[in-house]
Amino acid sequence: MEVFKKGSNVFRVLSEAISEGIVVVNKSQIIVATNRSANTLFGYEEEELIGKHLDILIPKEFHQAHHRHTKTFMQNSDKRRMGRGRDLYGLRKDGSTFPVEAGLNPFTIYDGNYVMALLIDITERKKAERDLKHWASIFNDSLNEIFIFDAQSLKFLDVNKGAIRNIGYSLSELREMTPLNIKPDFSKEEFLQIIEPLLEDKEEKIKFYARHQRKDGTQYPVEIHLQKSISGTKVTLVAIILDITEREQYTQKLEATVAERTKQLKEALEKEQELGELKTKFLSLVSHEFKTPLSGILTSAILAGKYTAEDQQDKRDKHLKTIQSKVKYLNNIINDFLSIERLEKGKVNYNFSSFPLTKVVNEVVYDANMLLKEGQIISYPQGIDNIHIHFEEKILELALTNLISNAIKYSSENSTIHLSAQENQDRLVIKVRDEGIGIPEEEQKHIFERYFRAENALLNQGTGIGLNIVKSHLENLGGSISFTSTYNEGSEFSIEIPLNKTDSL
Repeated sequence: MEVFKKGSNVFRVLSEAISEGIVVVNKSQIIVATNRSANTLFGYEEEELIGKHLDILIPKEFHQAHHRHTKTFMQNSDKRRMGRGRDLYGLRKDGSTFPVEAGLNPFTIYDGNYVMALLIDITERKKAERDLKHWASIFNDSLNEIFIFDAQSLKFLDVNKGAIRNIGYSLSELREMTPLNIKPDFSKEEFLQIIEPLLEDKEEKIKFYARHQRKDGTQYPVEIHLQKSISGTKVTLVAIILDITEREQYTQKLEATVAERTKQLKEALEKEQELGELKTKFLSLVSHEFKTPLSGILTSAILAGKYTAEDQQDKRDKHLKTIQSKVKYLNNIINDFLSIERLEKGKVNYNFSSFPLTKVVNEVVYDANMLLKEGQIISYPQGIDNIHIHFEEKILELALTNLISNAIKYSSENSTIHLSAQENQDRLVIKVRDEGIGIPEEEQKHIFERYFRAENALLNQGTGIGLNIVKSHLENLGGSISFTSTYNEGSEFSIEIPLNKTDSL
């Protein structure tokens, strides 16, 4: 200490000219000199630290490590920065601590060994380092992809872990690449046109969509947020990439759902419209088809009541027969409506039995003979005596009755109704051909629709539901019905049923 007192004026002039804090200790780590900057840094008055052990400036928890490092330093006695690779802290008089950077300089004067420590308060630097580390961590650990590339060469300068993980390239590989290498849908001209507003400061940021291609060749949709960054004279572009695969899939699923719901709504509206039209047709049919026979029944009942004498029995019988015929017609219509209801609700019970085809044909032809117009005949099928089938007898009778009745109804007088049947492997084909008015070609596609009646058949009585019922029953039983027709020449309807249908339906 005497040495520093002798040269105190020189030491003071030199030390006060230095902005760093100076603390000089002897080999026993006793403080022998300080400058004003050091006193201010640690919160002590001038000369207050002289003669104190250096531990007074070091937080207690660092004493042991400091003594060990100091001993090593004194043995080696070379200039160096203290605590290299470690954080150093100083202790102020008020007990607060702060990070410091210390440069150690050993020297000898008048045979005495000393160490001069140049001390700097690095609190602000540490704070800046922490902030920088924090932002670097945010950049690197972000789940979104972040690419930084040069505005002129377009080469990537840096990317984060999220980008490397998703794109599949290493950082060294990416630094030899540009955004064009991972955007297969863009040409260089197109990409430069996109970033031009940023480079010319017309826009602060740009958002656009593209597809990125990974190293393995797979592609995925992305939303790109692009901004310009300037560091000195270097202009870079920062791209934050959002992988929108899930969003795109959700959007596609939503669009598909909307399309499906729209389709369903359209079909529902069409169904409602169709039901409305069917309701209108039904009411019109009921009004027409019920009114005519009911009027006949009423008229015949009134006339029959006027013939009271015994010799007028023939006239009464005539009107009673008319009433019976009209009631039977109405009963058939009601049965048709009930059949439709049962078919729609799936409440139809079929009873299978084995029987000769002639049994049904004879009954149907016998009843149909009562309906024949003047000069009409039914050509009886040939070669059916040995045909036996296992089927629903009432349904086959219903189908043949419907087809033969229609053939009679829509054919003129003096015409022939041709009836034929033929076995075809395990199927039976029955055909009914007439020489009637035929079905207009443009209306043939509607012939099996409920309540439909061709334009040229509107003057004849009918509900337009017979063929619809027949078709439904036959298809339920594994059969089918088809037809061919020529306008003004006639129609031929074909029924095809299995010869040995099981009872499982």
